[in-house]
Amino acid sequence: MIDKTILTFHGLEVKVTDHANEGILDILNHAVQGSEGGMRFSLTNIGERITAYRDQIRFISLYRKNRITGTVGACFRVSGQGDLQYSTTYIRYLAFQSTYQSDINWRRREKAVIKAESDFSFKQKTLEIFSNPGLLELPGSVSQDKHIMYAFIESMNERSKNLVDQAGYEYIRSFLTVAFSRFNPKADSRTALLEEKDKPLMKKLLRGFYRTYTFFTDEYAFHNNKYYVLKEGDEIIAGVCAIPSVYKVYDVPGVWGWVMMKVLPNTPYYRRLFRPGEFRYLVFDAIYCKQGREDALAPLFESACAAENFNTGLTWLDDRSELYDRIRTEVNMGALNRMLNAKPGLVYARFLNLSEEEKNRVYDAPAYVSGFDFS
Repeated sequence: MIDKTILTFHGLEVKVTDHANEGILDILNHAVQGSEGGMRFSLTNIGERITAYRDQIRFISLYRKNRITGTVGACFRVSGQGDLQYSTTYIRYLAFQSTYQSDINWRRREKAVIKAESDFSFKQKTLEIFSNPGLLELPGSVSQDKHIMYAFIESMNERSKNLVDQAGYEYIRSFLTVAFSRFNPKADSRTALLEEKDKPLMKKLLRGFYRTYTFFTDEYAFHNNKYYVLKEGDEIIAGVCAIPSVYKVYDVPGVWGWVMMKVLPNTPYYRRLFRPGEFRYLVFDAIYCKQGREDALAPLFESACAAENFNTGLTWLDDRSELYDRIRTEVNMGALNRMLNAKPGLVYARFLNLSEEEKNRVYDAPAYVSGFDFS
């Protein structure tokens, strides 16, 4: 078990652990995600998801006088294939106590630190942690190896963008939220849960489908054995991992946001799609379809919804990927997607020991946005 202090200064401590202790879980369970002017929500299944990361997650937490004031998670995996394969660390679960979220409080603290320490501020030293995976003792990660640390950030979240900028992260790609919905989902007779004997074949199909993507991993593709496939004969035409999830939504921006928050919950049919108090949806992850058979995705998604007793599914796709273009133009995703006006998400990355040529390959490739990491 890892539980160590890696930085101290004037009553402040930065600790690294390989588990979510009671303080970390408390701060995460009470955190409201998102930014002012964007979608604001809270997660409801944090403990379960953290357990699924097993020994591949670390928490970097800030303590003041032995009381936790903020934390962030770092999830290790080997992702990508061929020239795009690297050891990577995905940053998620950023949360602070409300008294530390204020820009004023941060500025006051920064001034005090800079005054006491002329060479490097406490904040700068803390940010260095997010450029040195070796400090986190992640499995299979060595500090001098080629490595990419990356994060997904809302385009309107200026605080988070400033933070990763200062830590040396670069904007590389963008992605969009895509919704699927049906008022009365019905199962297609061609669909079923993936059989154990077919998992090696499905992995091969997924790796071929995402061979040109950065950050692709099939590690969570079959999470909880909820991978659905649509077959014609013995051939797998399409597949998707369906992960049941729940958000508590506090705010959705824009006119359609007002409609979703105030009107839909009082409308008999539409309340099945969206209820802010408990927005139930499936996360669609590890999507696959045979080339030219995008027509199979809608019945596959609908069948997964019917089987899991959900009306809505969400996925996140690089907005310059072929899969996004095909789904946008060729798949009937339903009423909720037509109403959704989500702002782009941004992919930021910190490159360690990569050449300019290697960086350019990452910039040019579509990013795989793991739905499991958003669930």
